[in-house]
Amino acid sequence: MKSTFISKEKNDVTFKMEFTAEEFENAIVKVYQKEKDKFEIDGFRKGKAPRSLIEKRYGETIFFDDAINNLFQLNYPLAMDELDLNVIDYPRTELSQTKKGEGFDITVTVTVYPEFEVTGYKGVEVDRVPAEVTDEDVDKEISNMADRNSRMVEVDRPVQDGDTVLIDYAGFVGDDQFEGGTAERYPLQIGSGTFIPGFEEQLIGANKDDDVEVKVTFPEEYHAEDLAGKEAIFKCKVHEIKEKEVPAIDDDFVKDVSEFDTLDELKASKKEELQKAAEARAEEQMKNSCIEKIFEANDIEVPDVMVEEEIDSSLQQFDQQLRVQGMDLATYVQYMGEDMAKFRESIREDAFKKTKTRMLIGKIVDQEEFEVSDEEIHEYLEDMAKQYSMEVDKLVEAIGPQNVATLGGDIKMRKAVDFIYENAVIK
Repeated sequence: MKSTFISKEKNDVTFKMEFTAEEFENAIVKVYQKEKDKFEIDGFRKGKAPRSLIEKRYGETIFFDDAINNLFQLNYPLAMDELDLNVIDYPRTELSQTKKGEGFDITVTVTVYPEFEVTGYKGVEVDRVPAEVTDEDVDKEISNMADRNSRMVEVDRPVQDGDTVLIDYAGFVGDDQFEGGTAERYPLQIGSGTFIPGFEEQLIGANKDDDVEVKVTFPEEYHAEDLAGKEAIFKCKVHEIKEKEVPAIDDDFVKDVSEFDTLDELKASKKEELQKAAEARAEEQMKNSCIEKIFEANDIEVPDVMVEEEIDSSLQQFDQQLRVQGMDLATYVQYMGEDMAKFRESIREDAFKKTKTRMLIGKIVDQEEFEVSDEEIHEYLEDMAKQYSMEVDKLVEAIGPQNVATLGGDIKMRKAVDFIYENAVIK
């Protein structure tokens, strides 16, 4: 086989694979030897019919397609190496005329990874992101801890905003009770916005055992079309009124919910914890700013096929998330009043940005010649295992040992981002 470069237009390379008559004949013989058991010719046991008789009965081209396909599958990777092509899409082929006893050629057009250099990734100027933690931030965090350790207690007073009430309710439009508008002993937090606008506020002031009629109007865009825009009455019965009892924030509370003995110790620990988190967020924002500057400064060709692959990947992940919630992508798109083509277009810009960013960072990895050691891969696996509360061996088994080596690419990308940040000018 001989490979001959023809042309390159943008990221599409066209070349020719030429096969001699001898190569074609040898490929046909191999197909015949493999397939001859499938043919029955009178006077011959199955699998013993000569090739010439099979070709006479079924046509001399009977073995051509498989022979040509086998030659292509075997030699296409060799052509890639010979021409030094980094392909990113399936090849498009055009076959010349084929005749018995003659050679043939295949013209191949394939999209290759763009050639480019990244500039301006050293000395990127970005604004410093503050990472200040105030005493108010610490107090808020501890208040949240107290809130999480609160309990609901029944009270003997009228309903107030923020209370949780246990109610029966039945909904009517006119004199007709509508389906799905009935419940018994339903816990409803007043002010949560769980129910139709105006519903919860009308329960404020009610006492235990009161019967309350709640008058509402369903929103025009309500999901049940038979109720959208209609006035309704809910007949409610209040069974219980509960309020949230938040524990006092003092040393006793601290001892109950933490490993510390005093409130001052807890505050000091929380401030340190919040400070580390704030610094990590600030650093992440500054890194993102660096990447954005490099993104804007480098105008490169982003192949459509790579953007399409990113869209496919994003939709697949979104579909998996929806299935966990009992829905799928097709149903979601229909519910949103769109078709799949429009939905794909709606995420195209984001897919383009992700693809271009990945290309830029990947090229910086090449330009800086970052390497990854086995120790670094093991540390990366240990960090992942901690995140998922798994043993490293179990994580490797879940990922697949054959895929562990690919983690090196992720580590190199992280090294590139760290390198960009370390060489940035923080103003």
